[in-house]
Amino acid sequence: MPGHRKESKIYIRRVTYVPFVALALWSGFRRPDRRRGVLDAASYDMSDLLGMVRRHWWIVALLTIFGVVGAYEVTARQPKVFESATSVLVQPTGAGQDTNVSGGRTKGEINLDTEAQLVRSTAVATDAAQLLRSTAAPDSLAGKVSVEVPANTSVLVITFKAGGARDAQAGSHAFAEAYLRNREETAANELAEQIATIDGKLKQLNAALAPINSRLASLRPDSSERPNLESQRLTITNQVNTLSARLNQLVTTTVSAGKIIRDANLPERPSKPVLPLNLGSGAAVGLLLGAGAAILRERLDRRIRRPDDLTRRCDVAVLAALPPKVRPRLDDVFPPFGAGGRVFNRLRNEVVAGSPMKENGTGRALAERGDRGQVIVVAGASRGSASTVVAANLAAAFARTGGQTVLVCAHLPDSVAELAPVTRLLGVRAVPGLSDVLAGKVALGRAVQRASRQPRLSVITTGGTASASGLLQSQMLRDALTSLRRQAEYVVIEAPATSTSADAQSVASLADIALVAVELKRTRYADVTDAAEQLRRVGTPLLGAVVLPRLVRHRDEPPPAPARAHDEDDDNDALDLDEEETEDEAVADADTVVMKKVGTRKKPRKAPATNTSAPR
Repeated sequence: MPGHRKESKIYIRRVTYVPFVALALWSGFRRPDRRRGVLDAASYDMSDLLGMVRRHWWIVALLTIFGVVGAYEVTARQPKVFESATSVLVQPTGAGQDTNVSGGRTKGEINLDTEAQLVRSTAVATDAAQLLRSTAAPDSLAGKVSVEVPANTSVLVITFKAGGARDAQAGSHAFAEAYLRNREETAANELAEQIATIDGKLKQLNAALAPINSRLASLRPDSSERPNLESQRLTITNQVNTLSARLNQLVTTTVSAGKIIRDANLPERPSKPVLPLNLGSGAAVGLLLGAGAAILRERLDRRIRRPDDLTRRCDVAVLAALPPKVRPRLDDVFPPFGAGGRVFNRLRNEVVAGSPMKENGTGRALAERGDRGQVIVVAGASRGSASTVVAANLAAAFARTGGQTVLVCAHLPDSVAELAPVTRLLGVRAVPGLSDVLAGKVALGRAVQRASRQPRLSVITTGGTASASGLLQSQMLRDALTSLRRQAEYVVIEAPATSTSADAQSVASLADIALVAVELKRTRYADVTDAAEQLRRVGTPLLGAVVLPRLVRHRDEPPPAPARAHDEDDDNDALDLDEEETEDEAVADADTVVMKKVGTRKKPRKAPATNTSAPR
């Protein structure tokens, strides 16, 4: 049993080291490649790895459960092994063969390491087989025996393993008896050999002593040979006396090989398999596999999961990120004093502070030239409404400062499936819009609408012309932005996604600052890297990214209403707006009309809205 526990500890240690070795190898062989958006393993710390495991906790839990169930099944199928141990006290035999080797582990008279090997010898196994009346080969029986030597003792613990409890008990006792018998027989044979050797030597000495005594008896007392013969007789006599004493000692020696101080017990339960150990090992293996699977899934997943990954993997700064608990509603902008409103207020300050016009001092030159407005483009890195939410809330944040702000929606209808249309966020009509202006159907002044819930915010919606593809690269868009720049302090453009259209790059070339809208769990790293590269190639400074949680429609929000086409009612409304102008205003150009619509504080006539949902 102690050996079994030792093996289990070694196994658990080896299993525990596996993930750390794998992580070290992974970190050592990986190299950074930010151009492709590939993770540099060396930039990951333990908190990042724990975050990966936490985000995919269900994989870890599932594989852990599988590991426990698998361990239970393996335990149920494994054969039961019973162990029984016998403790033998090893004593000196007295035959003189008990000598310890130099540097032996045991310091006593007997080398117990050697005795432990003798227990598993073929001779002892043969004797044990005879005692067990077993037909098994001695070597197979010896393979079931293990011997341990407790520290600072002269005891051998002989353990025998068998498929049954009684077989284990009988086997352990048989090997103990066979060992003691073998040791006793060996000692008796050694003692007999010593007695025979000494007896033969005494006979030789006595035979040599008899002629010397005869010779001395025949010599005269004054003979010159007498001293020499007497010296020889004395030497032989001393040898005879020594050997006789040794012979008497050996004859009276009692051979004692040792004794059993604790006989083999009948095991109550099998020693193997150990259910708690196997279940723990299965859980550990499942946990390690689950952690590895979670990290592997995180590595293979190209979608952005956390705002910090943008800086690490895409080399794009994060200007603002909504907390996970703040879910943007798709029917209104954030209130100014809420958590979301504060995030976009800080984003507004970041944009103003990072303006290239402020940094290089070109703001005064633009003001002298009449182009006093600043154009900010918000482009989505992937399909979705993230750019719409960011652009609308950023424009509302600029409008709350008192400056005239215009939101231009350049998401053409054929390039986006609107989950959060501006018509719902700001309470404006869907038509006329930018696509109608670029198609030449309406003037720019007719497309500018006042946001009902934001007094200082004007909106140009996407419009209802579905055949306006490619017009975002026309001169008409440049002229329209030039007019808006002259009349407003801030022009926020909601651009198409860079991953689906080249129009985002064209619109960005007309802007002063660019932002990238990123939607967690939907936008991919490659999309952000590509968006940043597109914006940098047209020379527009990219301030950073705005990160939103995944946009989902709340249960209490109605689905977006379809955009209403431009019909005769809209024409009548437009005519009414024109009739309210003076005669001088009727001949004014589009810039003057835009100035009137953007700069006036007079509340326009309420137009029929496509969305009847009340603002929040």
